Amino acid sequence: MNETIDDLTVQFEENGQIIMNELDKVVLSKGLWTTILFRYQQWQPEKDDFGPDAYVIRRYKKSGGEYRQQSKFTISSAEQARKIVEALSGWIS
Repeated sequence: MNETIDDLTVQFEENGQIIMNELDKVVLSKGLWTTILFRYQQWQPEKDDFGPDAYVIRRYKKSGGEYRQQSKFTISSAEQARKIVEALSGWIS
């Protein structure tokens, strides 16, 4: 149950194997609507190892005392993440 922001994660396990390993998260906004940027790695069975770092922004709404995911935006690479930061930096002067 996701009752607090600390409970929100992208960590996922299947049959005792971590499939999605959360490395870090940054809370971008808190409240009834909460937005979190996660950094994670996904298990690649063909390599028997985790893949490169990946990023996703997820938005949650608190309802009935529990956070429920409403949307997500997957950032495909660190390069794309840098471009997003650069674009925002250019707009905010």
